[in-house]
Amino acid sequence: MPPSATVDAGRQAILRSFAWRNGHADVWSIFADGPAFADVVRALAEPWRESGIGCVLGIESRGFLLGGAVALQLGVGFVAIRKAAGLLPGPKLVANSQPDYRGLTHQLRMQRVLPAGQRALLVDDWAERGSQASAVARLVEQAGAELAGLSLMVDQLADDVRASLGRVTSLVRAAELGDPDG
Repeated sequence: MPPSATVDAGRQAILRSFAWRNGHADVWSIFADGPAFADVVRALAEPWRESGIGCVLGIESRGFLLGGAVALQLGVGFVAIRKAAGLLPGPKLVANSQPDYRGLTHQLRMQRVLPAGQRALLVDDWAERGSQASAVARLVEQAGAELAGLSLMVDQLADDVRASLGRVTSLVRAAELGDPDG
């Protein structure tokens, strides 16, 4: 099925605005371009509009920007997933990630605010190994809620990892963004 015009506009915004800088992915430049940012947010929300999502989740820091904006598009609440050092008052759920693409593990925390049975959507800029997404899935399970899936700007997941995370939608695959050293 071809992508909708909304999804295609978000995809084109990423391809047009993304840059590699000194070997690092610069997605911040997409956020700085108002029309590109708006296209990306609408495109991340579009495939999930009829999915019964009750809440959007986002991992700090870029997940806060994208997740909050997608939550507004879907007309639902937003729940922040904080890493160990960030302030997060009240009762919390905690899960540790497996090593990420840099070999780092993260303790992820979420307030106990998801109602049992609620369908939640994780929104993020980039998923490399899925280690943090898998930890978020455990947080959602601890809450008695359901992780409906992931909505990503850039998907770099291995096929087996992608399959373990449920429905994953993305605007581009990492390979489409070229060589970071080239």
